[in-house]
Amino acid sequence: MRASAEYRKTLKRMFSYIRNCRLQLSLSVLAALFSVLAMLVFPLLTGRAVDAISQGEWGPFIRYVSLMALSAAATALFQFMQGLFNNKMTFSISRDIRRDIFAKMRRLPLSYIDSHPHGDVISRMVNDVDQVADGLLMGFTQLFTGVITILGTLICMLSVSWIVTLIVVLVTPLSLFTASFIAKRTFNLFYRQSEVKGEQTSFIDEMVSGASVVSAYSMEEENQKRFDSINHRFAEVSLSAVFYSSLTNPVTRFVNSLVYMGVALSGGISAIYGLMSIGGLSSILTYASQYTKPFNEISGVVTELQNAIASAARIFSLLDEAEERDEPGLPSLSSADGNVSFHNVSFSYTKDRPLIRGLSFNAARGMRIAIVGPTGCGKTTLINLLMRFYEPDDGYISIDGDDISGFRRTSVRRRYGMVLQDTWIKRGTVRENIALARPDATLDEVRRAAALCHIDNFIASLPSGYDEIISDESDGISEGQRQLISIARVMISDPDMLILDEATSSIDTRTELLIQDAFATLMEGRTSFIVAHRLSTIKNADMILVMKDGDVIESGSHDELIAQGGFYYELYNSQFA
Repeated sequence: MRASAEYRKTLKRMFSYIRNCRLQLSLSVLAALFSVLAMLVFPLLTGRAVDAISQGEWGPFIRYVSLMALSAAATALFQFMQGLFNNKMTFSISRDIRRDIFAKMRRLPLSYIDSHPHGDVISRMVNDVDQVADGLLMGFTQLFTGVITILGTLICMLSVSWIVTLIVVLVTPLSLFTASFIAKRTFNLFYRQSEVKGEQTSFIDEMVSGASVVSAYSMEEENQKRFDSINHRFAEVSLSAVFYSSLTNPVTRFVNSLVYMGVALSGGISAIYGLMSIGGLSSILTYASQYTKPFNEISGVVTELQNAIASAARIFSLLDEAEERDEPGLPSLSSADGNVSFHNVSFSYTKDRPLIRGLSFNAARGMRIAIVGPTGCGKTTLINLLMRFYEPDDGYISIDGDDISGFRRTSVRRRYGMVLQDTWIKRGTVRENIALARPDATLDEVRRAAALCHIDNFIASLPSGYDEIISDESDGISEGQRQLISIARVMISDPDMLILDEATSSIDTRTELLIQDAFATLMEGRTSFIVAHRLSTIKNADMILVMKDGDVIESGSHDELIAQGGFYYELYNSQFA
């Protein structure tokens, strides 16, 4: 019952997208109607032509043959028009779904992105949407025409012989019941198939992006085994889904053969006893063939539609995820002096594993706050809380005395300039990447920021200079150069406060010394939060927060902490022992 309810719910939501293409849908239905009408006229004209031959009337025979040719041409024309309207409709629906998914991705909280494989999300946006488009295209093309053909042939057969039509109507429900019975039971199999396909895409994405790491650790055979396992599960569930859905076609063909046999026998007997002419028998046999053909086509459509509905269910489950609300009714934080405070803040990613407990500290305007500690102590989590990527479970964070939860998230984030250890370069020119936060920045401003980061010489060496197209996959740019571009991006944005999360981790020591001068200029008068593993880079910080297991266990300047001889003293000396 649960699967059936989900099936109906998914269908209902799919129709909400179809309603946006009402014009194309109406034109497609009209084209299908005229196509079927032209096709239904053909058997009638064939019967008349046969009767004309049997009676030796060659004039009417030539006229009927000419009309048959015209009917065939009209059928082909309207089928072509229906195909055009269906293609436009289905790909418009695909466009709308992808647009909604992409818009949804911008509203999802970072917690969703962190907890779901990126390959699975990509699979929903690409593979599942394509599957929905293919299913809808086949459905609209064959389902509409099939239903109209069935109804039209029944009416035409009724006009020739009500006895033969009655036999057809009595046998038909068996075919419909069989197709419906199998279709309902294949939905879960196709849903599972889409899930495993997403898992497969995610694994392939990981292996391609981490190919060098896989080779370095000789993990090719291990990953091959993992892929074979996923691939085997995908093959099993796909074969099960296709096997059960494929039962529809042979069963439907068997029932349709019974229909044709009944029509042939009853029609032949009627012709023998003079209840219909030879031409009428020819017409009704052709109608019987036209009547059974849509059932065979629709049974083939069922598999594609089941797959499409299962893919649509996965798409809608993504669209139904809880969003990160930007509280449009709240005011925006238009500026900040930089007085940041944590007030008894507690946070954990999962309730059973506490991370930060009762954290409190004050950062006055213009201070340089360094955050150090072993891996997993909560340094990056603290940054995520500052940026409101995550919300505290208890306590609050304030800027200039105001709780940041009272302002819109986007406005809080705009107050910070952020450089991460993991660089991100969008596909575009060097200039566009540096001016990401300020698209209206002039070329001189972009060059000034690049010069401060000592990357202007490298950019000048590129074939197109600042107009060179780069991306995360560009081979001619090192990781250190990517990080320098990210730093220049922050410099040109002129933020109120700074967050530097291992901002110089991929830069050589000589360049780092030059960058420190640029950072010194950038941080002047700005509250700055600096996360660093290399403790030599934060010796000049105004305050160092030493974190361990989510708690700040020590705080003070470098000299003060060294004098204490505590945990920071041990960390610092461990790097220079």
